Amino acid sequence: MKRLLPIFDTDSYKQSHFLQYPKGTQKVFSYLEARTGTGFQDIVFFGLQYIIKNTLMSQITMKDVDFAQSFFSQQVGPFNYDGWRYIVEKHNGYLPLEIKAVPEGTVLARGNVLVTIENTDINCAWLPQYIEDIIVRVWSTINVATLSYHMKKAILAAFEKTSDDLKDSALFKLVDFGSRGAYSQEAAGVGGMGHLVNFMATDNIPSILYAQDAYNTNAMLGYSIPASEHSTTVSWTEEREQDVYENMINQFGGKYPLFAMVMDSYDLENAVRNIIGKNLKDKILNCGSTVVIRPDSGVPKDSVLSCLQWLDEAFGTEVNSKGYKVLHKSVRVIQGDGVNYDSLVEIIDHIVANGYSIDNVAFGSGGGLLQAHNRDTYRIAQKCSYIEIDGVGMGVRKMPKTDPTKASKAGRLKLIKVDGVYQTIEDNKHLNVLDNELKTVYYFNHQYGLDKPTFNEIDFQQVRANTKLW
Repeated sequence: MKRLLPIFDTDSYKQSHFLQYPKGTQKVFSYLEARTGTGFQDIVFFGLQYIIKNTLMSQITMKDVDFAQSFFSQQVGPFNYDGWRYIVEKHNGYLPLEIKAVPEGTVLARGNVLVTIENTDINCAWLPQYIEDIIVRVWSTINVATLSYHMKKAILAAFEKTSDDLKDSALFKLVDFGSRGAYSQEAAGVGGMGHLVNFMATDNIPSILYAQDAYNTNAMLGYSIPASEHSTTVSWTEEREQDVYENMINQFGGKYPLFAMVMDSYDLENAVRNIIGKNLKDKILNCGSTVVIRPDSGVPKDSVLSCLQWLDEAFGTEVNSKGYKVLHKSVRVIQGDGVNYDSLVEIIDHIVANGYSIDNVAFGSGGGLLQAHNRDTYRIAQKCSYIEIDGVGMGVRKMPKTDPTKASKAGRLKLIKVDGVYQTIEDNKHLNVLDNELKTVYYFNHQYGLDKPTFNEIDFQQVRANTKLW
């Protein structure tokens, strides 16, 4: 099914809202934020450009409006036929809105305004909240980019403490394994883009292609290595397990810098300690590549440490300048099962406590990276904060006594930066001299001579740079 136009990409009940605003309403100003709450307090804003480019830049025709009239009259009842016809006739089928946002990749505290939306035509005041569903879906990329960012910080801290290696090596320490766990191709691609904001390692092909398209680049944004899985391993049967690993070395050794082998199809300790550490040791040392051992079951921190110790016995280690052991360059370990933020930190702490550098280990995360969160994780919400009726403006807000944490902000909002810290304030043009950190990313009003929306794009390298961790 092709992507739905904005006229259909909303909640059914919103079809009645054009009848609910006060008479004379000319302006609705709404904003998006990640409300304060539990979990990470700093979030990474990312993904709005994908939404604008793939949904909001779509042109609506009278054929679409007529179909919407037929559809919604059956599905819910009311439909703003005259409003949408006006958009087609007066605005060439594009949405007369101004959307401002903090630059993508920006890291800022929850509770700050991230996006503002307002109508640019007084006859379309019902429109900013009509597109709420579309805008709020940025939660997915915010979530993944935020989680990946904090996992990167944990890895970088371990590098600082235990590694002599270049910081750039950290960019390949966390691999996106989440494509198969996503509920659709778009979920894999869109969510995976958030990981690419922070790392350059992924097995999620859609994420690369989605990011290249949405952020206008041909650059290769993520990399992977040859690797086995259980199906290729068990196809040889247990009696020929050694042949599995020997074939991997023959196929990839010396041809690629690294390749990975899953080792727990039968007996992890025997596979690592005896087959890899004894029978194939010389072959590995002379193959010209780094063989990455993957323990895929057991308690992650214990399995990783055991593999490091078994490989240490067989291949040896050197102690770096920071006093931590680094395996011979021919072998490394990747943990690709059960990895989320908490387990990643636990694994790192465990191996460091036992004297091993972060250099020895990489991580793969699937469901823990792309799926184990939702819109409520960082409490992403869009709310109306300002309205104009017959030319008179006023701030509006919700203040539920039953849950004060859900109180919204009032007024036309702007984001400022004071001594390097972002703050959200009401936009009083007469009193506020600091620049608004929210920049216009989408603007359209056909009456001002525009044929199509102005769309101010950012490239992916700038998104990465804005996180300040590159």
